[in-house]
Amino acid sequence: MSGADAPNPVLVPLPPQPDEAPWPTDQWPVGEPPAAVKEELARLLDRVCDDGGPLARTYAVVVVHRGRVVAERYQGQLEHFDRPPERVTERTALLSWSMAKSMLHAVVGLLVGEGRLDLSAPADVPEWSAPDDPRRAITLHHLLAMRDGLAFVEDYVDDRISDVIRMLFGEGQDDMAHFAADRPLAAAPGARFNYSSGTSNIISSVVARVVGHGEAYAAFLRARLFEPLGMRSAVPELDATGTWVASSYVRATARDFARFGLLYLRDGIWEGRRLLPEGWVDYGRAILSVDPEDGPYGAHWWGVAGDTLGTFRASGYEGQSITICPTLDLVVVRLGKTPAAHYPELTQWRRDMVRAFSGDSSE
Repeated sequence: MSGADAPNPVLVPLPPQPDEAPWPTDQWPVGEPPAAVKEELARLLDRVCDDGGPLARTYAVVVVHRGRVVAERYQGQLEHFDRPPERVTERTALLSWSMAKSMLHAVVGLLVGEGRLDLSAPADVPEWSAPDDPRRAITLHHLLAMRDGLAFVEDYVDDRISDVIRMLFGEGQDDMAHFAADRPLAAAPGARFNYSSGTSNIISSVVARVVGHGEAYAAFLRARLFEPLGMRSAVPELDATGTWVASSYVRATARDFARFGLLYLRDGIWEGRRLLPEGWVDYGRAILSVDPEDGPYGAHWWGVAGDTLGTFRASGYEGQSITICPTLDLVVVRLGKTPAAHYPELTQWRRDMVRAFSGDSSE
């Protein structure tokens, strides 16, 4: 997967929390959607929750408008290999897949804000330490923008060519960052876009060398990101080295994923306190590349092609998404299992959700 540089439009302002909406640290305030939206919103929820339709299985949807939950649905059973199926409710922790990458962006921001990481400095990766290794030129910015130049194949079907399958489930699973960092360069750092779960795990290993591995890493995530937002269900998965598998593995409830989305909608501010450095959310959502299949990409966040409302999203395998629309003060979380062949229909559903609240069919 590769893409080109992208011209960057002016970023849409991020709205503050409305005075009348309490912060959802302890519990989500609940409200009603605008009257003009209700009928279309019900139809869209019916569409995404139709297991027999092209979007296949949806476990959870949460819609947050102007700081309040205005709609949500839960359905189906979550299968487990080691215990009976679990009925999905608002308390069910569901897998992020690559939405975790956008959470990693927040974690890096915390450390950049403290001066403990530098975006423009060569990334601290032991595999690249030899004086003549051209990978020493790769910076943290290159990694966050998915422009590191490493040869990594992000294929979810063919394990004969897929680096991501080998990393997550094969010979690389015990030390995923090393598996990814061991890839050679396929292009000069900065020269091309190549979406790579391996890249995210390399970043996570850089973070681990700052905050510590194992329980120290998990404790940092809890204390600095999850607990301040009230994300009490969030559990990161670490590999055998004690490095968070930030490419793919956080389990949390749909409402907790919505809390993370609200943090970014509010420009990294929570309960009136700045958690992420000023400008960090803008850095994530500013478009740096365009993937021919999946559209605009910033720094571990996806943009939305053709959208004029500033919509951006965290996105994961099988259609996990946190869609954030600043102009409409809107966050939409969808968690489920949609086959890749039907991603276009899911993309259209996300667009239709935004259109329903905008009242403008041209967006």
